Formats: sequence, C-alpha cells, structure tokens
Amino acid sequence: MTGLLCLGSLFASAQGVKTLQSAPKIVNIVNFIRLLEPRDEKITEDVLYQTVVKQVEIMKKYHLGGTFLLQYDALMDRRYQTLLAGLPKGSFEIGAWWEIPQPLVENAGMKWRGRYPWDWRANIGFSTGYTPAEREKIIDVYFRDFKKIFGYYPKSVASWFIDAYSLNYMYKKYHIIASANCKDQYGTDGYTLWGGYWNQAYYPSKINSYMPAQHADQQIPVPIFRMLGSDPVRQYDTGISSSRQGVITLEPVYNFGGGDAGWVNWFFKALTDDNSVNFNYTQAGQENSFTWDAMKKGFEIQMPLIAKLRNEHKVKVETMEQSGTWFKKKFPVTPPTSFTVSKDIEGSDLKTAWYNSRFYRINILWEHNNLRIRDIHLFDEKFPSVYETQPVTSNECVFFTLPIVDGYIWSKPNDLAGLRVKALIDGKEVLLEGGDPKFSKTQNGTLHISWPLSTIKGSLEIDLAESRIKMNLLSKTKIDWYFDLHATTGAKLPFENIGASALTCKFEDTNYTLKALKGNFSQPDNGSVLRLKPQMNTIVLNLADIK
Repeated sequence: MTGLLCLGSLFASAQGVKTLQSAPKIVNIVNFIRLLEPRDEKITEDVLYQTVVKQVEIMKKYHLGGTFLLQYDALMDRRYQTLLAGLPKGSFEIGAWWEIPQPLVENAGMKWRGRYPWDWRANIGFSTGYTPAEREKIIDVYFRDFKKIFGYYPKSVASWFIDAYSLNYMYKKYHIIASANCKDQYGTDGYTLWGGYWNQAYYPSKINSYMPAQHADQQIPVPIFRMLGSDPVRQYDTGISSSRQGVITLEPVYNFGGGDAGWVNWFFKALTDDNSVNFNYTQAGQENSFTWDAMKKGFEIQMPLIAKLRNEHKVKVETMEQSGTWFKKKFPVTPPTSFTVSKDIEGSDLKTAWYNSRFYRINILWEHNNLRIRDIHLFDEKFPSVYETQPVTSNECVFFTLPIVDGYIWSKPNDLAGLRVKALIDGKEVLLEGGDPKFSKTQNGTLHISWPLSTIKGSLEIDLAESRIKMNLLSKTKIDWYFDLHATTGAKLPFENIGASALTCKFEDTNYTLKALKGNFSQPDNGSVLRLKPQMNTIVLNLADIK
C-alpha cells in the first residue's frame, strides 16, 4: 500500500480552492435483450422483439447512439441479427449480455440444469454457477457464434454480475474493452452487491470482480461501469430492515425514478451541474423483459432530455466500448470520482456527496441541518471472492467490501447508523447544525466540501482525497468537537479493537485497519460505538494503508 504523502500537497487549504474545467459527464444508453420471458406467458417472443424495435426507433428519432447487448438465445435469433446489423456502426454497438440460457450451455457440451430455457437463478443463469473450466467453454461458444454472425468479437460484455475468472479470460483471449455490473443493492432479485465503487467505473481485482484493485499489476484492465443510474440520495436507505431493498433508479419503468419527469429532470441536473471529480456517469436504457408498454413513458421523457443535454454539450452520449476506450487511455488505475447533489427534488432539503477511489468509498448526507457520514467501506484487492474458484450452489449471491461505517446494514428504520459530528457546548453534548454544503474539486482529484455552521460561527472543511480524508473545523470560537459512531442494537460490527491511533477490524476472515494520522479513537460512555476526536482541530485518516 502507498505510504505517507506530504499532507500539504494532498489537501487544498480551506481558502482559495481552485476548481478545474468541468469534468466530462458521460451517458451510456444500454439496452439488453433476452429472447424469452418464462415468468409471464403474456410476454411472448414477439412482444420482446417489438420492444427492441421501439427502442431503436426512439433512439434514432433523437439521433442517439447506444449499446445493445444480446443474451445468447437472442443472438441466435435471425430477427435480432437483422435488426441490429442494420444499425449505423459509428453510433451503435452490439455486445454481449452475460446471462446463461439453455442453448448456450448445451452448445458448450453440458447438461442444462434450469427450470426453464432461461433460468435467472445465480447458480444456473449466471457465470457464477459454473466451474472455471465450464466458464471457458461457455465463453468460447458465445464469442465463436457472435463472430460468425457479426464478423468480429464483442467489445462490451455486461451482466448483473460477472466473476473475475470469466472477465479475465474474455480480456486475455478476446480483448474485451468494457464491462458493467449492477448498482449497489441489498437482496434485490437475489443479489447483494454492497460496499463497492458506487458509481462511474473501476478496474476490478483479479480475484474479485466486485473489489477495486489498488495496483495495476493486480487489476483486470477492463473498466466495469455501474448500471442503472442509482438515486444518490434515496436508494441507499430504501428498505432498511427488510431482506429485499427497493429500487429507485433511472430505469424508465419505475414510477418514482426513471418514469417520472420531475425525478428524471432533477437527476440529470445533479449529474450535469454539480461538481464531480474526474468525470460523472450514468447508464440509461432498459432490458426488454419489461416490455415497451411499461417503459414507453420513461423513454419518451428521457430520450429528448438526453438529446437536449448532448446538443448543449452538457453530456457525452457514447457506447460502452467508446467509454471503455476513453477510460483505459486516461486512467492507468481506478481514478477518484464523485457524485454530489447540492439540491434535492422539490420538497426535500437533503444533500449528499459520494466519493470513490481505488482505496475506499464514502457517502455523506446532510439532513435536517445535520451531517451524517452514513457509509465508509475500504477496498482490498487481496480480499478473494469464493465465486472465482468454485461454482455457487445457492440461488443467491452476495458480494461485500470492508465496512467501517454502514448506515444501511447497521440501521433500523427509526434508528439510523452513522458518524455524526457533535460538540460539548456549555457542558452539554449537541449535534452541530449548519447550512448548505458547498462542493468543489481541486487539481489533485480531491473533493472539497465546505459546510457553514449555525451552532457556532465557523465552518467544517472536509477534503476527500484518493487515499486520505481530512476534516478541519474553522472558527474563532474554541470548541470541543468530535464524531461519534452510532449503530443500532444488535448490529454485527467489525471492530476487534479500538486503539487511540487505529481501528483494528475483521470482516469475513479478513483483517484490516483504519489509521488516524491526526486525531484519535476512543470508546465514549454515551452509548456510541466509538468516538473520533481531532488533534489541533484536525482529523486526518489514512484509507490506503489498511494492513
């Protein structure tokens, strides 16, 4: 891991923060295609095909290119071959949707174990359900037949989740350029992906495709873009205490989300207008299984808006291959990125900042004039996924990173976990309150946040940098301030030892630490899990050296 860097070069001072030219805002329109839908007899093969026809029509109407990803059974269907082969090559891309249907398994010389010709269970319909040797056979058959039909190998391959073994094999043998996986979610449709690189894209570890790698020699050099356009404010807390998280995304089928004009306009305004580090990204589009009738309204809201933003040079509309090529040329390792929201939807005063790097992710939420750090997860390229070497036998899969703060799993609906900033004023412990945070980015990939306080005259200055977090309270009033971590009763926490300069943690048999370069940890007597106090009014955390 990287050692100590000069703090003076890492963090911008609270005054005079220099902002860069606007980072690119990239939109991929990705529609993936299944041949059949066994869950609903009304959704026939023709209904699914006509859905794709309509998607093509509306994208052409607004001169929008995009990526169509074919499941193997749809790849082998002449209607889709003809429709997609006729698309303009410069603006449309044809790639692979990596769910595993019966014809692909049988053409690879194996017995089909599914209940239907396409079975969505994790141990049947996804690469995680097969041995590494079987994965190679399946990949070879798909890529062979794709090339027979279109004359080249696919450059983009996406799925709700693809294991690292398969991704590395596709990269080394067939030279794929880009991939994508599902947004972070808890239990939705039998898949949990929790604590990862929240948005934009990352290079995965060779032994865990959900885990960002920290070093170039340990990464698969294929950027994985995060799908679906997750609501940066509300998605995280949706469904606390339930086994299945709800969905608030850009997907056009959802009444609150991609099918609602107010939400869509708010989401794209945050994407394009708020400051972001290096670049911001979202993925539009929809799987054809939802049918055109369900997605028509959302498409008719989104496509003209995306075209308008493109014409105003506020977004770049690209294929996944184009975005992957750009990413690989620009970033030798996973870059720091951010997604901030300075103004929420009408009627809400919530604000948020997501920051990701190859070392960690953090989310800060401002609610009711208070600040809550509701999420910090650390990344470790040596943290293996069991699915890389052996097939999953259950119908669900789970993927985690290393938690320091988890405001979802450690919460109950009326008892939300997180780090809250407090102070002792006149002998009483109070939550610090303030106004609207200001977000700016600096020349070294740091997101700077200035939060004006109302409890006292002053501000809390936060610098989120690639490997460090720095927090400094600026005020002429001397104040005893600190962060307390709260978790609901019964939450399973990773903390093995709370030392003055480091937290020693363990999660799924992996040991890791969070070190304070400035500030100290302790266990307070007010019921909080731990306390983080500043030294000389400053807190600096090292999130890169975790061993």
